Amino acid sequence: MELRLLRDDEKKLLKDFLYEALFVPMGAEPFPMSIIYKPELSMYYEDFGSKADDNCIVAEVDNKVVGAVWTRIMDDYGHVNDETPSLAISLYEEYRGKGYGTAMMKKMLEILKEKGYRKVSLSVQKANRAVRLYESLGFKVLIDKDDEYIMVREL
Repeated sequence: MELRLLRDDEKKLLKDFLYEALFVPMGAEPFPMSIIYKPELSMYYEDFGSKADDNCIVAEVDNKVVGAVWTRIMDDYGHVNDETPSLAISLYEEYRGKGYGTAMMKKMLEILKEKGYRKVSLSVQKANRAVRLYESLGFKVLIDKDDEYIMVREL
């Protein structure tokens, strides 16, 4: 696996990875792909790279991009303030549980720290097994909502 920055010609992949990042509880029907065009979700990828706070790392295996972790400052589900980037991460299903997500997250945390950010936030459904990954990387629950957490990692 190689970790590298997202290239301009790959920005369209963020739509696929956003869709892959949507948590679907066990036994529930997957969302229609059209859900990613709703304004509360399209903000994760629209004009990505146009803002100074846009950062993205991809994981590549056998010349195929299989995962992405990206951040931007936006008023999304994980928003805590206008100085803290929100993080999204996704891997194609067959690449989950192999350590790629952990490696991508660690690299992104390094990049954000080097750029001078003080913290990073994310939103995650409580039932999502990724909560354990985030906790293992030092994320702490800032806000405990009905079925989700807003978590923050100090940098």
